[in-house]
Amino acid sequence: MSSNQKEQDQAIALAGVFQAAALVHQLANKGMVSQDSFEASIGSIMATDPERTIDVFGGSPAGLSLGIKTMRSFINKEAEASTHILRYAMSILYLEKRLRKDPQMLSAIGPRLEQIKMQSHHFSTTHENVIASIAALYQDSISTFSFRIQVQGEPNILRQAGNADKVRALLFAGIRSGILWHQLGGRRWKLLIMRKKIIRALDSLEQN
Repeated sequence: MSSNQKEQDQAIALAGVFQAAALVHQLANKGMVSQDSFEASIGSIMATDPERTIDVFGGSPAGLSLGIKTMRSFINKEAEASTHILRYAMSILYLEKRLRKDPQMLSAIGPRLEQIKMQSHHFSTTHENVIASIAALYQDSISTFSFRIQVQGEPNILRQAGNADKVRALLFAGIRSGILWHQLGGRRWKLLIMRKKIIRALDSLEQN
């Protein structure tokens, strides 16, 4: 694999983290999300054996447009970049690290994910039953860690069971992207010193 392809693949996975974080922020404050982005992020949970990294998100950078835009806004330090989204993204990466270091939990998640994949074939990837199953898996696994992500938004929105399930499902999708990013060689310290390379990789993605 060329270094350019490696950087592009890392950018794809990291955009998945930021997209999940941005969708959580959208949902918590507006009660709705960008549907195409939501489908791509939830779909990434089911993509356990992709041929290419971009196939995790539906095979096209279009599914990651929100994540790419959000990443770019933080790297360029744009005024509209939300500190809440950044906090969610960094928290997702922290929980991803915790999960990677817990082989027992990882082995327990695997069979549950296979069941959810089968369920998604009967319904659809973003059907409320599938989202509820992902949310339950998140609660039974990631939520047992002492560190939890505190989502801020409109209380009336967050109190609705369906929205709470979507938030948990999106956080799980973000952690899946974080694991992928680490598998591809991504590291948190690289976010600080490799910003130009990340921007180049994002540019090349949007040109594809």
